[in-house]
Amino acid sequence: MAGWNDDLIADFRAHGKVTKGPFLGRDVLLLTTKGAKSGLDRTNPVVFTRDGDKLVVVASKGGAPTNPGWYHNLRANPVVSVELGGERFAARANVAKPESERRRLYDQHSAKNPGFKDYEKRTSRRIPVITLERVGPSAS
Repeated sequence: MAGWNDDLIADFRAHGKVTKGPFLGRDVLLLTTKGAKSGLDRTNPVVFTRDGDKLVVVASKGGAPTNPGWYHNLRANPVVSVELGGERFAARANVAKPESERRRLYDQHSAKNPGFKDYEKRTSRRIPVITLERVGPSAS
């Protein structure tokens, strides 16, 4: 998976968007979190949608039984770095609450990205929804 992510990140950085692979045609950002245990920066490509001025990402991990590592990292260190449209900026990550807000954002996200509907069916966990709000020019 690391090699696949590295290739996707390199493609994104070279072109400002994804130009090949399964994320082609989707809105993707690069999310850099600080490791909860290691303290090291970790960058992951993540599909996003928008809700007003906020970016919305979903910790689906393809419907796996556990949350992705980046979710644990942003819970421990909620100021993250976002790369989008050739720009890099700091953002504050907030887990969507209450449940009605999480549901609204998840449904909005999955309407644009239908695969996310299947991810909920594959797992018994409540898939977290996170909003990213810009806080400054750079987090790293």
